[in-house]
Amino acid sequence: MNRTDVPVDVLIVGAGPAGLTLAARLAAAGAGRVEVLEREEEAGGMPRHLHHGGFGRPPRPWLRGPEYARRSVRAALTAGATVRTGVSATGWAGPLTLETTSPAGLERITARAVVLATGARERPRSARLVPGSRPQGVLTTGELFQTVHRHGLAVGRRAVVVGDEAVARHAVGTLRRAGTEVAAMVTERPRAAAVPGVPLLTATTVGELRGRGRLTGVAVRHRDGRSGVLACDTVVFTGDWIPDHELARRGGVPLDPGTRGPGVDASFRTPVPGVFAVGNALHGIERAATAAGEGAAAAAPVLAHLAGAPWPEPGPPLEVRAPLLWVTPNRLTGTAGRPLLLRSGEPLTAPLVTVHQDGRPLWRRRFAGPASPSRSLRLPPGWTARVDRTGGPVVVAVG
Repeated sequence: MNRTDVPVDVLIVGAGPAGLTLAARLAAAGAGRVEVLEREEEAGGMPRHLHHGGFGRPPRPWLRGPEYARRSVRAALTAGATVRTGVSATGWAGPLTLETTSPAGLERITARAVVLATGARERPRSARLVPGSRPQGVLTTGELFQTVHRHGLAVGRRAVVVGDEAVARHAVGTLRRAGTEVAAMVTERPRAAAVPGVPLLTATTVGELRGRGRLTGVAVRHRDGRSGVLACDTVVFTGDWIPDHELARRGGVPLDPGTRGPGVDASFRTPVPGVFAVGNALHGIERAATAAGEGAAAAAPVLAHLAGAPWPEPGPPLEVRAPLLWVTPNRLTGTAGRPLLLRSGEPLTAPLVTVHQDGRPLWRRRFAGPASPSRSLRLPPGWTARVDRTGGPVVVAVG
């Protein structure tokens, strides 16, 4: 099969909020040929399937996900970017050359800058090691949203939602709008926010799925030893999001062990010269506004690279200590210009966050109120100016 070679100035892989916002900024700034690839048949990312309001910055109660996605696509196209759907990046033919496939055939696209905006994906039931049979009616959040909102199909009569984060609550709303009774929300965490009218089982795990052909129930076990079976024909596993990092791995882009996404500095530069990464490809799921904000902030460093700015040395890594899970950016090559995102693996009350390098304190602050495992803390960036760029790891800890 013939392969077409295509040159572009900037190639962005992923047409979600981060990729589209970056494309609009770059095209409007005269970055040359800016091309966005999207493997789905429609651009816009996850917001296409989220029919609740509150999108945009500042959040607009009346702006729902599908309209927000359409606006993002229009902004990129109006600015002069090219958005191509149904195109999958399958591998790398060089440091800044990607191989793609689409119904039109095979292409090899070479860019002056490549931006990975591939977003995040949910780990399915199999990756969560939940035993039992493999009946129908077992869904992830993304599958639920697509089934109901995109295809207009029913999902079942009675459901259990496994998870307690914001996306789990949106799943409850979607099930209710589809006419499905929600029997319970189940979470391993000791406390969580309940949805009115839905029983919340905390400190509880799903031990087994029951049913042949169609799901008939889920066996659950509480931390104190109590157990039981929740009768249902649908179960939705939510919230176990990881960066969609497969393309980064194929290109030899180093991954951060905490985020499991490409490691980047505060300018979204990976250790591979000319390759950037933005949005939920870096850290798993964050709000669309956060991903779009990262896309907007990445425009300046991408333009600087196109203008010939040198690619920096890797700089010292940022590391976290338990119960913290990750921090991003996770390398420091200069002073950060925007807050760093920090995520805990367990609920914390008024956490005292400290930052040290080689035993030298750089920053500390006690945050008011609780810190949730489903929502990131934001660390102000001023202390990054005090980091020794030739020193050891910068360690973020609690207490």
